[in-house]
Amino acid sequence: MKAMSTRVAHAVMVAPVQLMLVLVIGLPSLWVLWLSLHTTSFGQAPVFVGLANYATVLADPYFWHALVNTFVVVNVVVYVELVAALAMATLFASGVPFRRTMISIILAPYAVSEVVAVVIWKYMLEPDVGLISGLIALVGLPELAWTTDRWSALTLVSLLSIWLHLPFSFLILYSALLGVPKELYESAAIDGANAWHRFARITVPILMPAILVALMFRYVFAFRLFAEVWLLTGGGPARQTEVLATYLYRHAFRYQEFGVASAIGWLMVVGTLLISAVYLREMYKRMLSADA
Repeated sequence: MKAMSTRVAHAVMVAPVQLMLVLVIGLPSLWVLWLSLHTTSFGQAPVFVGLANYATVLADPYFWHALVNTFVVVNVVVYVELVAALAMATLFASGVPFRRTMISIILAPYAVSEVVAVVIWKYMLEPDVGLISGLIALVGLPELAWTTDRWSALTLVSLLSIWLHLPFSFLILYSALLGVPKELYESAAIDGANAWHRFARITVPILMPAILVALMFRYVFAFRLFAEVWLLTGGGPARQTEVLATYLYRHAFRYQEFGVASAIGWLMVVGTLLISAVYLREMYKRMLSADA
């Protein structure tokens, strides 16, 4: 009876949050799913078309082009950011001078609006008048043709996204690293383990749950990459740098094809859920093995 009352009390306490999730996420998601099965636009009544919108999207070569761009950018962003965050977290945990000031500097990009950050970097990278472009020319390096070359633009988008969101991964890994007992490293050093062995045999295994959490969240966030591409290149030149989020935006607000845009949105949701499921399954396995 006591266990039953405890479960009821727990259910009552989390009920407001669950209700909020249903109202804010559940119902709008169902509405978008319903809309993806219809064709509609401004001033046009929805007409049921079944899976025709999904067929239209999957038959569009621009969708697959945007999917490839998204896949490339997301994987570059996530894994380069993870390696950089892990290296920085390890360095800071081992001790650096003026640690609080340095951490504040690292976290500064996360306090800047994405729109403001992208606009500032865009002006600094303008080929003719940009500060960074001028410095590149001053040292004799070739011009970064990000306005005309697909891969240069995607590289710049990736670097900008890493700069913006690196503090997120750094905070997760650094916080987890601070919880690693110092005695483990001292014992390993006494046993003759060098710095690399201590990192590979102690740091990485202990940090693996935090690494998986950081990877999962960054995959989900990076999969929705929009501001960096839209404000920097607009998907150009000739839609060569378009990603899934800008592809959705174009169909929703340029072509006003709300049914098609909803279908694109749900395809992105399915892709995000598949990515999340992989990392959630791995985290669940590690939790079970830890409890055992």
